[in-house]
Amino acid sequence: MYVIGTVGLPGSGKGEAATVAREQGIPVVTMGDVVRQETADRGLDPTKDHGTVAKALREENGPAAIAERSLPMLEDRLENHEGVLVDGIRSGTEVDVFEERFDDAFTLICIDAPFEVRNERITVRGRDAGAGDGGEPLEARDERERSFGMDEAIDRADVTIDNTDSLETFRERIETVLEAAKDGRIDAIDTASITLESEP
Repeated sequence: MYVIGTVGLPGSGKGEAATVAREQGIPVVTMGDVVRQETADRGLDPTKDHGTVAKALREENGPAAIAERSLPMLEDRLENHEGVLVDGIRSGTEVDVFEERFDDAFTLICIDAPFEVRNERITVRGRDAGAGDGGEPLEARDERERSFGMDEAIDRADVTIDNTDSLETFRERIETVLEAAKDGRIDAIDTASITLESEP
């Protein structure tokens, strides 16, 4: 059994990493979808209000609320699959939830990209409302997610993948890290190039 988590600021590439995982037959549980569903259940607009609801869920039920809601979904996927990817971890508290439940079977991957690159990606994908459409500017989203404790989660990642090169390069790096995590060989990753070191 293995559980792979991803952490990164908005637009860093977590969604693309999840796509690569699905292509490899790894089921994905997206923590943002938990929030979007709760936003819809509250009669609010998921494209504009998910940040407010994410904050409310943590205030109402504690900082581990969204991770705890994700656990049954992860365990359900693991009944029929060897592994699962949980997309969008946002705090050290959430890392604690997954480490306590899955122990050494849990691997945390950080995906990193600078602000300008992320801002352009978010504008292009058009999934969330931008500041001009009643949504949040990226600066505010970054600040909110950091307020959840994302910097601690990033610092605790087992490996960091730089996502400033081509899409093809990024996908290759994700594939390499997913294979290493599956095999319990994440410590053999060369973080400078995201390639497996040769076996002794």
